[in-house]
Amino acid sequence: MEERPRNSDRPARPSSARPSSRPSSSSSGRPSSGRPSSRPSSDRPSSSSSRPQSRGGRSDRGGRSDRAGATRQVSQGREVSDPRGFRPAPQERDQSRIRPRIFEPDIPEDVTGEELEKSVRAELLSLSAENAKVVARHMVCVNLYMDVDPELSHKHAVAAAHHAGRLAVVRETAGYAAYRAGHYEIALKELRASNRISGDVSMWPVMADCERGLGNPLKALNLAGSDEVKRLAKPEEIEMRIVASGARRDLGEFDAAVVTLQCRELKNENEEWALRLRYAYADALDAAGRKDEAREWFGKCADLDPDELTDALERSQS
Repeated sequence: MEERPRNSDRPARPSSARPSSRPSSSSSGRPSSGRPSSRPSSDRPSSSSSRPQSRGGRSDRGGRSDRAGATRQVSQGREVSDPRGFRPAPQERDQSRIRPRIFEPDIPEDVTGEELEKSVRAELLSLSAENAKVVARHMVCVNLYMDVDPELSHKHAVAAAHHAGRLAVVRETAGYAAYRAGHYEIALKELRASNRISGDVSMWPVMADCERGLGNPLKALNLAGSDEVKRLAKPEEIEMRIVASGARRDLGEFDAAVVTLQCRELKNENEEWALRLRYAYADALDAAGRKDEAREWFGKCADLDPDELTDALERSQS
């Protein structure tokens, strides 16, 4: 049996949302040529005999031998006579610009990357075939270990993001993995990056809960009150309500936490989020000292929880 949740004000593990298409970048135009549109007419004398034979270091073949661009001597070999022979001396690479190597956890041999759903694999097509396979295998491991070993799942997600840091779906996966492992600062960084790349706001409730985890309930409430919340689908909207209620409790505003969860969706009995919403509401009532109402709503939770995935039945009788 799955462990019953006690902290109902934490968001459920959201499924990986698909990012929108990457924004196209406009190419900067090249400057127009500074060359004149027409050549001046030639003032050369018609007779070649008027050319001076030698003057000011010039040879009779034309050009100066003591300036750049002088005629190269074939007798000195191809490396001198052929411009392709000239190569700048190799310079030592700036070590600060080299990406540091990271720890990459071992991937089980039977993990091929094909286990990843097709829509996610399609988003890896911008990578080289070899790199895409490595990233896909790490992402499979993220899902493989997320419940049994959240820390190992997080390490696989870090490795995937190291190889494909410009892909929104990879950064989003890394964010959720860090969140499940309790690394809220890293999770917030990764989810913000994913949002910047894709514009997807489905991870907004998790970002708000990361702020709570970092001890910033006011920042969580700012996210809950932002315009992006209006773009959330109903499940994410409910999650944001639960997080905002938890932030109010963090601030000691227990009555406000109850009010935050009072919505018509409390009557819903069919959606997957209905149980979580009712449980959070009952828990908020209990924290506010409204014990009788809390027991009533824990009983309503139990009606939606025949498998007793929560402790709602037990709390309704206490």
